[in-house]
Amino acid sequence: MKTVLHTTTLFYYDGPQIFEARDSIGGHYVALLGDLHEGKDRYLVVGVAPERLRQFRSGRLDLRSLMVESGKEEWYLAATNDLSQPLVIEPQRARLVDSDFLPEDGFVLHDRPADEVTLREARERNRLVLEVSTDPPEAADDHRIRLNTLVGLLSRIQTMVKHAYKAALKELSDSDRNSIDETDAHLLDVVVPAAAGSFRILLEEARLPKQRLDLFHHSELTLALKRVDALFEHVSSPPQTLAILKKNRGHLAGAYLKLLRFLVDNHTNLRYSWADPTFATPSHHEVSESEAGSLVEMLSRVAKNLDAESVVLRGKFTKCDRRTGSWGLLVEDKELLGKIKEGGPSLDGLIVGNRYKFSCIEEVAIIEGTGRESHTLYLNAHEPD
Repeated sequence: MKTVLHTTTLFYYDGPQIFEARDSIGGHYVALLGDLHEGKDRYLVVGVAPERLRQFRSGRLDLRSLMVESGKEEWYLAATNDLSQPLVIEPQRARLVDSDFLPEDGFVLHDRPADEVTLREARERNRLVLEVSTDPPEAADDHRIRLNTLVGLLSRIQTMVKHAYKAALKELSDSDRNSIDETDAHLLDVVVPAAAGSFRILLEEARLPKQRLDLFHHSELTLALKRVDALFEHVSSPPQTLAILKKNRGHLAGAYLKLLRFLVDNHTNLRYSWADPTFATPSHHEVSESEAGSLVEMLSRVAKNLDAESVVLRGKFTKCDRRTGSWGLLVEDKELLGKIKEGGPSLDGLIVGNRYKFSCIEEVAIIEGTGRESHTLYLNAHEPD
């Protein structure tokens, strides 16, 4: 008895119509919904070569051609109502081309082929793809980039995407938010670290979303990158960018500002393009060194505390050092530590062991060379809870 396991749904209409599967030794399969058999959905299943599967996912090969070519020697039928369980596939004796299970000629996953590299990569990988390009001074005469520039750029982009992701989650319904695994801190993986040409880095979605969030097939990472796009929409107009940053006040605005300062300090620019496999065209944005400089100069002059994020905490008061202004609060079995800035509220009168509501400002700094962030909580106000 041979089994395969559903890995990715490629086409969905009132249920999975076409999906990818893998067997126990890593072989690739494509399954097509046929008919009902004894009350279960019955699928035509064929083993496929990875490269031909990539061509089908990108729209360069139609489904019938893929299945006829792959099923010349062996093809299977399988019936199930639960694709989360291993699917038993039964080998068939007749020729596949003589069966009634093949699709019509010409079915492809996308209406038209991908003309741009980013979209083609997204379709072939069947994941959201982000392409980043930069031209630091060291790349002027050779295809190279300094290690600190590469690490710094990628860590700041990842941080910005992470905070856009968190902001996007806040606007989802409770049911959508509860269905999402928030434990992935990185979100994107580097899959092409240094393509030829200008210094081009390709990142892809670290994991496939368990579900799409709306009729346009958006995942939470798609919604996050749309927020990032908004920040770069008017880079040639500092006043318009300031208005957008005020709407995104907090860690997302702070991460954007840190990225701009990094571009200025390293005398480089940033171009990026990203696409979900369902897109018709990729999204493009860029910011030059001079545009980044103008934004940094204006924002440092007129915008204060854009990167500070308000946080309300409720918990048991655990630590108190009135001399240094350090404090601790136990929130849902996790002790959070914070400080008081000069001129902030006093800790006098607070009793260790009592419950309080703390209104804080959370500030974030990047730990250079690691891509990680340090978070500091500053107490603004407190009251009994």
